[in-house]
This record gives sequence, C-alpha cells and structure tokens, in this order.
Amino acid sequence: MTVCSKIKGFTRHHERIADLSSLLAVILFFGSIWFVIEYQGVIFSWMKANMVVHAPAVAIAVLAVVFLVIVLLSIGSSRFSSEEDGSCFRTFRGRRHGGASLGTIFHNWVDHMEHVNKKHR
Repeated sequence: MTVCSKIKGFTRHHERIADLSSLLAVILFFGSIWFVIEYQGVIFSWMKANMVVHAPAVAIAVLAVVFLVIVLLSIGSSRFSSEEDGSCFRTFRGRRHGGASLGTIFHNWVDHMEHVNKKHR
C-alpha cells in the first residue's frame, strides 16, 4: 500500500482531520503573509547583517512554508478522490494540452476546477 493510499484512507475515515489540515494550510498561508508584512523591517535588517548566511535561510523558510501549504492542502483534498482511480497523481488538462499562452493555461485550469466541483458535490 502506497503512502498516498494510506493518506486517502485515513482522511476518508477522519474527515475532521482533513478539514483541519485545509484550515491549517489557509492559516499558514495568510499568517506567513501577515508575518512578512508586519516584520519586514526586522527581516531585512537581519538579512543585511550577514547576507551570505541569512538570505539562504530566508529562502529556505519561504520554500518550507510553500511546501507545507501544498502538503496540507493535498491532505485536505485527498478525501475527495474516488476509489476507482488507482493513481494518486493527476494533473489538470493545462499541463498536458496547454500551450505557451497564459490564457489557455488559465482557461484549462478553470475547466478543471469546474469539473472537480461538479464531481464532488
């Protein structure tokens, strides 16, 4: 049994935990934005003290927050997947059939989101 299948099974049986992980993702996202806005002066002065060490530390912190938000949102949304699809990894049409145009990618993403919402009502 893959890790993805274990997460799907767990979140299907414990929907409150899946809802909580989605809520935590939103709180983490907006909380990190608030933190950066509130303490930007302190962050920039701290970075200027030693750019070689502190700038990569900030970059790693940003990447960690982005990764955690994506993981929490994935856990929260995994309860909606159907049992029939064996694969845990799917992509929306824009990644496979989209062109270089941002309008085409955005349109394909909107179509995908509408399909997902129809499927899970």
